[in-house]
Amino acid sequence: MCGRYSLLCIDNLCGRFRVMDPSIGFRSHFNIAPGSTNPVIVAHERAEVVLMQWGLVPHWAKDIKTSNRPINARAGSLAEKPMFRDLLRSKRCLVPASGFYEWKLDGRRKIPFYIHLTDDPVFAFAGLYDIWHNPAGTLLQTYTIITTAANSLMASIHDRMPVILRPDDEVRWISRDPLPAEEIHQMLVPRPVGDMEAYPVSDRVNSPSVDDKMLIEPLSGLRNV
Repeated sequence: MCGRYSLLCIDNLCGRFRVMDPSIGFRSHFNIAPGSTNPVIVAHERAEVVLMQWGLVPHWAKDIKTSNRPINARAGSLAEKPMFRDLLRSKRCLVPASGFYEWKLDGRRKIPFYIHLTDDPVFAFAGLYDIWHNPAGTLLQTYTIITTAANSLMASIHDRMPVILRPDDEVRWISRDPLPAEEIHQMLVPRPVGDMEAYPVSDRVNSPSVDDKMLIEPLSGLRNV
């Protein structure tokens, strides 16, 4: 799964994702947690950056207080589940990120690891989004991050990982056209091990209120564990 992530170096968000006018004030965050509001890239007439809450609320939900708000969606079952099936056809999005956290079970302890790409300071998770309207007409835009089976690097930490799209697939993923099932399958795969690095970090990340650069620093100088 993916329960926390970071987003850094977003000064070049416009160029990196070919967005014409990302006029959203958003500073770097090192510990993005569910329920927070973050930049998401969608395609309408053109690619746009929109602030959305992490944790999907389906448009048909009657009460958001009691609605299940999944932060992740399994790639293999997207086409089967009503909550995701229609979104897969028409509401795909990019979730900009710089890295993510996962916790490795070690006896009774859970050790947090930070995982990132070695050659790309900002990349994109594959995501889905929806728009909920309350009776008064207020809009709530929310998103979920798609996960897939872990690659061999992640497998020693957790059995799932977020889908990190290849740059060549990003524009196609958010296109307004339906995607063939085979093309979706080819996109929603684990990122190759050689592209990634993982290392243990401070358990200060366990608290969503902690948000500083030290969270992504290797614990005791350890890297590639």
